[in-house]
Amino acid sequence: MPEQPNAKLYTGTTLIEPPTAVTKSDLAYAELDVTTNYSFLRGASHPDELVYTAALAGYRAMAVTDINSVAGIVRAWEKARHIDGFHLVIGTRLVFNDGTPDVLLWPTDLKAYGRMCQLLTRGRMRAPKGECHLQLADLFDFIEGQQAAIVVPPCSREELHARFESPTKRLRDVMGDDLSLAVSMCHEGDDQGRLARLTAFSDELRVPLLATNHVHYHEPGRRRLQDVLTCTRHNCTLDEAGYRLFPNAERYLKSPAQMHALFAEHPEAIARAVTVARRCTFSLAEIDYIYPDDVTPPGEDPSEHLRALTLAGAARRYNGRVPYKVMRLIAKELKLICRSKYEPYFLTVYDIVRYARSKRILCQGRGSAANSAVCFCLGVTSVDPAHFQLVFARFISESRNEPPDIDLDFEHER
Repeated sequence: MPEQPNAKLYTGTTLIEPPTAVTKSDLAYAELDVTTNYSFLRGASHPDELVYTAALAGYRAMAVTDINSVAGIVRAWEKARHIDGFHLVIGTRLVFNDGTPDVLLWPTDLKAYGRMCQLLTRGRMRAPKGECHLQLADLFDFIEGQQAAIVVPPCSREELHARFESPTKRLRDVMGDDLSLAVSMCHEGDDQGRLARLTAFSDELRVPLLATNHVHYHEPGRRRLQDVLTCTRHNCTLDEAGYRLFPNAERYLKSPAQMHALFAEHPEAIARAVTVARRCTFSLAEIDYIYPDDVTPPGEDPSEHLRALTLAGAARRYNGRVPYKVMRLIAKELKLICRSKYEPYFLTVYDIVRYARSKRILCQGRGSAANSAVCFCLGVTSVDPAHFQLVFARFISESRNEPPDIDLDFEHER
């Protein structure tokens, strides 16, 4: 798949302009189980393709729930925030390695989002690179503020009770009405019988059903690509894949009318998805940079501490005879840095570089940071502003309203 998809949505042979508003629909539906191509070798559509398709179909909300990851949400949010009336729900699909069924997790607010990220970080840190090892007990440590749904795939009544009863009860006792049972109707043979079994199971355990379509692509034509991704993941051919492939092309973003028809006898499952989506008010727009505060000595102001370190570094760089040009650059840069409240960021980078060099680890700043006299004086970069015409606005500009990017390279052996 291309790394940078076309700005327009490609569906079949037609290019569609990105929507600016949700298409009007008399039927409310929210799809809360969506796997994008950021779930490596699983999802077959880009996040923006999924967002545009959902909005054009009249969705009130859609979640992105990549596997043990939040990698796809940024691109989805970047597109969703320009569509009037569209609500992007942030989430993830937790895949456990202790036999626990998959759990869809959706944080309701900023603090809950932080907890979800901590949970995923725990799983990543205890696993080899590229993997995430989680157990159900981990989820309980970060459960506050979350909406969740246990994913129930096709299974017999006996397997339903054997595999799902215990974890469902454990989560229900902690989460109460914040827990659901996610169920899909993907034309796999015995959908109605399976739904009847799940309804009885739901009533018995007092956990409501939540309708999803277990989405892996935005339109049915991507099924072939999804099959190829599956074969690549399993290192097999299409002829050898067998039951590793989905049996049909139903895991796309169906219209609200299609989903209502599938769950005609259980409208409460559709309503549950809409209710959960409304509870999840968190948006990536709420996230702001939070810099460490332990890089400044107790009782000192970050601005003064950064100024002192910069001037001390300048004195070392120029053997106590700092050129007037450089002093003017330092004063100008520090004024903008302090006005933008970036001092802790610079202090953190300085602390990292200082530590690396104390261990004789080769370290060098590069990129646009080389346009900064402050970075040169702190020892982060090595481009002398006394000998070169630096363009500080390339590094920091108030018009961009975003923190600077200081790239650091370290010797790979250490």
